[in-house]
Amino acid sequence: MHNLTLPIFLILGALSCACTQVQPWERGNLAKPVMAADPLPLQSAIRQHNYASREAAGAASSGASGGGCGCN
Repeated sequence: MHNLTLPIFLILGALSCACTQVQPWERGNLAKPVMAADPLPLQSAIRQHNYASREAAGAASSGASGGGCGCN
């Protein structure tokens, strides 16, 4: 039992210090567009639509249909 005590305390210590409170004045840094998973969602959606329109195999996932000419 003594062999498991140290690793358990190390894991609990590492997990407990990873969570912190974000202060109100620090939230502005987290709300910047650069911090988003996709900083340009509209541009990504347009690119995905254009790609799906030109690729006949990829059109099923986005709902757009196309034959490779770029028109819907």
